[in-house]
Amino acid sequence: MQIIKIHHPYDKKMIPEEKVVLALGFFDGMHRGHQAVIQKAREIANAKGLALAAMTFDHHASVVFPKPQHRFSALSYLTSVSRKAELMEAAGVDILYVVNFTSAFGSLTPQEFVDQYMVGLNAEVVVAGFDYTFGPVATANMDTLPEIAQHRFEVVKVPKIIAQGQKIGSTAIRNAVADGEIDEANRYLGYPFETNGLVVHGEARGRTLGFPTANIVSNPNQITPGIGIYVVEIKIADTWYQGMASVGRNVVFGDGRPVTTEINILDFNQEIYGETVRVKWHHRLRGEVKFASVDALIAQLHQDEADTRAFFKKR
Repeated sequence: MQIIKIHHPYDKKMIPEEKVVLALGFFDGMHRGHQAVIQKAREIANAKGLALAAMTFDHHASVVFPKPQHRFSALSYLTSVSRKAELMEAAGVDILYVVNFTSAFGSLTPQEFVDQYMVGLNAEVVVAGFDYTFGPVATANMDTLPEIAQHRFEVVKVPKIIAQGQKIGSTAIRNAVADGEIDEANRYLGYPFETNGLVVHGEARGRTLGFPTANIVSNPNQITPGIGIYVVEIKIADTWYQGMASVGRNVVFGDGRPVTTEINILDFNQEIYGETVRVKWHHRLRGEVKFASVDALIAQLHQDEADTRAFFKKR
């Protein structure tokens, strides 16, 4: 897959001359709704013998156009640009345009956006979700796009995807992840939620309990699961290992402690400080409990390990 980074205004020489089917969206999370858009675009591209291009942004539009009272900051994402690119390539995208969303770019009128970022990217067909907008919601949406396009390309609107009576959307998934409802988030995503981070030194309490942990510091722009105990996989170098993760404050050892992410890697005893790792969050085992004693905590950790092994055996 070819990745082309665009800063507005762009040089037309950067753009491949071939006609394409162009999929549009921010695509945070590349969830099942996004996958439906890419799949539809891929089907059209195959039928027409065209390349499939997708266009996304390096950060959310709310960086330029703030939205008050949002739960998450404009820089809190389910997927980084690099992770999004991985998922795009796996979905069959040939060209990925990553546009730097700046004030200059955001000041484009809907007509200018269509002229420069749809016609200008040589779109023969534009595919997007039913709720895609490119300016004021009432006048720059998928229903008004054919008129603004002036019949220079075909417009295909992909309907919303419903799961358990709710529209699948990035906001709902962010909420689920932050609330620790990782199983629900994974159903909406269509794959296990993933984060990355750096292994650093912690308090080494896990080692004294018989459950040594890797302490993970995540990218601050990455949404991480809420407090709880989870079944995970962790990738170190080129190998995935099974494990159980604790996101919490270690309340057994005192109140008011900071939230940390610690992973006990099953059947693993190497030191990995300084490693950048990837974590797949498969299942939430339970919430954080303030046990009456360290012995009670250790007993629960043994049960968590048994439940984690049973999860992977069943899978």
